[in-house]
Amino acid sequence: MAEEAKWYVVHTYSGYENKVKGSIEKLVENRKLHDQIEEVVVPLHKVYEDKNGQRKEVEKKLYPGYVLLKMFMNDETWYVVRNTRGVTGFVGPGSKPVPLSEAEIRAMGIELAVVELFVALGDTVTVVDGPFEGSVGIVKEIHDHKRTVIVNLSIFGRETPVELDYSKIQKMQ
Repeated sequence: MAEEAKWYVVHTYSGYENKVKGSIEKLVENRKLHDQIEEVVVPLHKVYEDKNGQRKEVEKKLYPGYVLLKMFMNDETWYVVRNTRGVTGFVGPGSKPVPLSEAEIRAMGIELAVVELFVALGDTVTVVDGPFEGSVGIVKEIHDHKRTVIVNLSIFGRETPVELDYSKIQKMQ
């Protein structure tokens, strides 16, 4: 049986979670490590805040100061992540990163189910969630490693490429 990537926790400077996520994703792209580092996640949860008498739903970091990585641990991936600006280290005893167990992953609310994509380049899709909900566009690029697609949407009368998560689109029949 082939070995599967495991989830690891990386500690970051407070407030650097999204910068670290972006930096690691860019390094994965530049160094072609898609098959080594599969997913980078800053877990969020929805909370309601009252501002000026208005109740608003906002997303907050579930674990401030931490980023989750689904990856194969080896010298190269360890080095890339460990030397990313804003990363203070992997969570684990001493210098040895320890992967999360399946029970810990479930307890953290990480979705183990994989969202499958049933669209191809050139397919027409509808955006089913988010700020572009209801928009219709054509798939121009598919990024399996990031689980996103680039869809050309008509925004203010212009064709505009928008990156959307797999879960935010649906193929039109």
